[in-house]
Amino acid sequence: MIMKNAALCPIPIYKDNMSKPFDEQAAMQHYLVCGTENCQKNGQFYCNSCHLPLCEQCRDEHKKSPNTKNHEIVIYRHHKHQLPMEICQDHPTRNKELFCRECSIPLCSKCSIMNEHKGHVFDDLEEIYADKFAAWQGEFSKIQKYFLPTTKGLKSDIEEDFTEIKNIMESIRISMKTEAESLKNLVDEVTSESIENTHIMEQSLLKMLKSQESTCDDYIKYLWKMSDEFQKYLSITNQTLLFTKTLKIQPIPETTKPVLPVFSASRFSKNDVTKLLGKANVPNKTPEKRKIQPMEAESAHTKPTEKQLEQSKEKSDVKQTLSLSSSVTKVREYSVPDVDRTCHVSVDESGRLWVSDDRGNLVQIDLQGNLLQKIQTGGGHGYHTATQDGDLIYTDRHKKVIYRITQDRKIAELKKTGDWRPISIHSSRINGDILVGMWKEREAKVTRYNKAGKEVQNIQKDNQGQKLYSEPHYITEDINGDICASNIDFYDGAVVVVNKSGHHRFSYTGQGSEFWPCGICTDVLGHILVCDDNSSSVHLLDQDGGFMSVILSPQQGIKRPRGVSVDDENNLRVGQWITNTVTVYKYLQ
Repeated sequence: MIMKNAALCPIPIYKDNMSKPFDEQAAMQHYLVCGTENCQKNGQFYCNSCHLPLCEQCRDEHKKSPNTKNHEIVIYRHHKHQLPMEICQDHPTRNKELFCRECSIPLCSKCSIMNEHKGHVFDDLEEIYADKFAAWQGEFSKIQKYFLPTTKGLKSDIEEDFTEIKNIMESIRISMKTEAESLKNLVDEVTSESIENTHIMEQSLLKMLKSQESTCDDYIKYLWKMSDEFQKYLSITNQTLLFTKTLKIQPIPETTKPVLPVFSASRFSKNDVTKLLGKANVPNKTPEKRKIQPMEAESAHTKPTEKQLEQSKEKSDVKQTLSLSSSVTKVREYSVPDVDRTCHVSVDESGRLWVSDDRGNLVQIDLQGNLLQKIQTGGGHGYHTATQDGDLIYTDRHKKVIYRITQDRKIAELKKTGDWRPISIHSSRINGDILVGMWKEREAKVTRYNKAGKEVQNIQKDNQGQKLYSEPHYITEDINGDICASNIDFYDGAVVVVNKSGHHRFSYTGQGSEFWPCGICTDVLGHILVCDDNSSSVHLLDQDGGFMSVILSPQQGIKRPRGVSVDDENNLRVGQWITNTVTVYKYLQ
């Protein structure tokens, strides 16, 4: 039984029967329970005066009761935290519940009428506590959601700079060695050519000298011949012959002295060699400050009342008034033609469904379940997604290509993924970016592309250098930009969530038994819905990874759910491994 006494029940009470067998109806829902005695409904509202969670029916009764009609009732997420009880030292039967402005101290109601506080102004201590609590909770939230992730991001950038500097310096050293080796090769080449040229020069000069030597030899032979001729004439006795014969000696042939080669040595200094080879230096410029993403402006802390909720409804602020239903209602069921199983479900802007099985069949059906088109693909799990423009993007893990199907049914190649196999994909509802789960030999990552297919981010490891993913077969994005991936591993499955900067936020590994996460999606309230193939159930998490409930289970006829998607009407569409049907549920109200 749940007590009405607010002092005895300041903490939210959750109905939780997870220890019971899975086939018990009680184990199917886990939610905040209404604080009214004997009421087991979902306590989605909160009375700040009684400090009790209330269901919708009890809220209405609370408003009608003369004793509580003036109480402040808000939706639960904006509830006021109850003031911790502190006994007054001077009046042990009283609790401190007032705050004296002049003395700046808390006190009890009896202290307030004492002479030392006469004429002083008092405030409700609970109001002050609630405001302070909200303020510090806001600061705590800033630390957790902005300052810590941003600083860790800066640290990650610094660590990347460490690696980059080491890589750059090693590259410079390699370049220096390459330049030196290149210069050495050039020196060897020039030296070899120069030496070869000396041989040519030498041969030319020697050839010239050889020619002159030959000329001299020929002239010497001529002189010996002339000498014999003169001697012959000198020995004859016939004087008449002496006077009639004239002998003349030819002049000595001219020869030239060779011009000897000389070597002109160059004078090189160390600076000359440095100029030839180049050197490393740090540019003389002011270091660029690391960019710190500004903290998004947060709205002022408000505490909407029941009256404000009614006004909000009148303004059709659906998101403001949406909350979890106490039960899940089946709305309708589609029988999808030309597929054997429904492994993944995508919903486009008009509410039409794209459904795929594991054999490569991808079909589109209208709101009545009629077949609109069918294409043959490489198959897989969460490999298609509808875009904000009404197109469909899908991956082919075998061809390693991302394709786009336009509304006029034209198929075009959007991006090749190189060595990586694209196995899951999601088109962001925030900015249109494309998130792709990738896999190759014992490696996995999530890559972000812009609308045009330009790669802008790769997420592979956490801040400790540990791998985040094994096989991210399904992927989606939360309303705050977190990237949520179902890491299918039948030995160690987990939902891995990183923020938009790629820093690991949390991993969800189920509720005790083996967890085989498959299809995953999010809703307008920031909830994360994920299929567990092992227990044939759909788990509901908050955006910080906290388990909230099992909203679908075998008790509702679910068996091996694989694909989930929430449409613009906040309907949950579920596809199952064993059938070609898509079932639609209402779980928000």
